[in-house]
Amino acid sequence: MRTLAVGERALLVELGSGEEAQAFHAEVLRRRASGALPAVREIVPAARTVLLDGVEDPGRLAEQVARWEVEPLHTRADPLLEIPVRYDGPDLAVVAALWGVEPEEVARIHSGVEFRVAFCGFAPGFGYLTGLPARYEVPRRSTPRTAVPPGSVALAGAYTGVYPRSSPGGWQLIGTTDLVLWDPAREPAALLSPGTRVRFFPESGPGDRLGGR
Repeated sequence: MRTLAVGERALLVELGSGEEAQAFHAEVLRRRASGALPAVREIVPAARTVLLDGVEDPGRLAEQVARWEVEPLHTRADPLLEIPVRYDGPDLAVVAALWGVEPEEVARIHSGVEFRVAFCGFAPGFGYLTGLPARYEVPRRSTPRTAVPPGSVALAGAYTGVYPRSSPGGWQLIGTTDLVLWDPAREPAALLSPGTRVRFFPESGPGDRLGGR
């Protein structure tokens, strides 16, 4: 772990891996909820960093976090969101070929993994989900699409994502969900937030689940 002061009121915490960053972010949220964290205006997780903005004394906070015992992610019982997916994406065959499996196996592999939202970005409501083993990482498309439909379930590098609205994009599209990922009229507006555990499951009919637990 390395801490860096950012201006007069922010602290950037750099971690050794994405999983360490997620565990540290979860610890920050736990301490804030329990009242054990000094006042922080904003907490911003990224791939391997967590920014704590709006703190009174960044130097003192850096000394405190260096002494924290951070609980590993696998021991945490954070909320689980279940997302129904029609594995019908236009890049399904491409991903299957990259994985060395038949297209129908992509759904089985992808839905057999528990994901976690590492951080959000790119567009409101877009979460970067980790969890796929490294052998299933896939490259972005060589030519991005000018418009990806909302609800598209996609892969790129180590991440899975769901496009919350129509936008350009170069990720490999493997499926579609009808869940609304971003709704300004909803509280919270984003269905996915950092730390949320996620399971995808193949949708085969109107009786399937459409929510989380």
